[in-house]
Amino acid sequence: MDTVETRELRYFIAVADELHFGRAAERLGIAQPPLSRAIQQLERRLGVALLERDRRGVSLTGAGEVLLQEGRAALDATTAAVRRTRRAGGAGGPGGPRERLVLAVKAGAFHELLDKLLDAHAAEPGAAEIEVLPSGTCEQEGMLRDGRADVALMHAPFNSLAGFDSVELMTEGQVAILPAKHPLAERTRLSLAEISDVPDLPLARWPRHGTYPPGPGPEVHDQTQLAQLIALGRTAAVFPESARTWLWDEHVAVPLSDAPLVTTHIAWPAHSRSRALAGLVRTASRL
Repeated sequence: MDTVETRELRYFIAVADELHFGRAAERLGIAQPPLSRAIQQLERRLGVALLERDRRGVSLTGAGEVLLQEGRAALDATTAAVRRTRRAGGAGGPGGPRERLVLAVKAGAFHELLDKLLDAHAAEPGAAEIEVLPSGTCEQEGMLRDGRADVALMHAPFNSLAGFDSVELMTEGQVAILPAKHPLAERTRLSLAEISDVPDLPLARWPRHGTYPPGPGPEVHDQTQLAQLIALGRTAAVFPESARTWLWDEHVAVPLSDAPLVTTHIAWPAHSRSRALAGLVRTASRL
């Protein structure tokens, strides 16, 4: 058979992530024996080995690596279909609620652009309701893929636009956000090398795909936490120029001379046929 159930994909992805049947079973909230049987049945139906099992543990075969990548995409697509269908339900009828679009944005970024976009869109006849969903650095991609968001404002080159349609909205430089009392805050310009290697001021680390990159800097979860740590002199961060709008008095933004320019795009799933989304994109492209 060429079909695989979503339950089987969830089971396999849990094992592939944990590389341990016991931990995967605990994560799924089921007993280990039925999980092992489900994976064995999946392997028999597909006619390939997905996992290597030996005394040292569990590892993925080449076929398992493919199913892990494709399975994640398939589950994201299924979840996205459910979420977007539920959002569309009940909208569009005479006198009924307006269609609602979820717009993912990086917390603390492009306030001015976002304000202009929301105001211009609200002025359009029959405009859809927009729910703004703040997110962490590089989380917008995942939100679009699994349906938590319908559309996103994304930064290139930091956000991947692969698989999405997009329109370029603005381009800007980058700044280092520093504690106001730090000696580097007195500089009029810095280089990436200068800000990346400051022993007493390590750069903050944001999660990407659920994991934090290595480094001495603190792990941060949201903008408020980051702002507090910078004000206390514990960390620094690199942001687009538009981040100046959320700075505290205890912060200073210093331009970076050699940082790549950041381009803000409005992005959406390439397969979307939503008229409400098309209206929002048209509004954004006119800004």
